[in-house]
Amino acid sequence: MQVMIDLCVVPIGVGVSVSAYVAECEVIINQNNLESQLHPYGTVIEGEWDKVFSVVKLCHERMHEMGAPRVFTSLKVGTRTDREQSMQDKIDSVEKKLKKKT
Repeated sequence: MQVMIDLCVVPIGVGVSVSAYVAECEVIINQNNLESQLHPYGTVIEGEWDKVFSVVKLCHERMHEMGAPRVFTSLKVGTRTDREQSMQDKIDSVEKKLKKKT
C-alpha cells in the first residue's frame, strides 16, 4: 500500500538546535530512495508503507545512536485507494484553485 506521511522527529535532551539530527534523518530518507519534501517543521515522505515506516524506525535509532536519550515523533498518515496521488499532485491541485481565485 502506498502512503504519504508528514514526519516530525524531535530528539529530546540534546540542546536547543536539532538541525544535525534532522539532517541525519534526511540522509536516511534519501538513502532509501523515498520521495520527500523537507519543510520547516518536518518532512513529507511518500512511498510503500513498509519502507516508509522502516525509515521512521531508522530515524529513531539513528537519533539514539547520536546521543538523544529520548525521541518524540508526530506523524500524519494518509492513504487512498481510489487513485495514485503524489505530494506534487496535492500541491498542484491547491495552486490551480488559487489561480482561479485571482
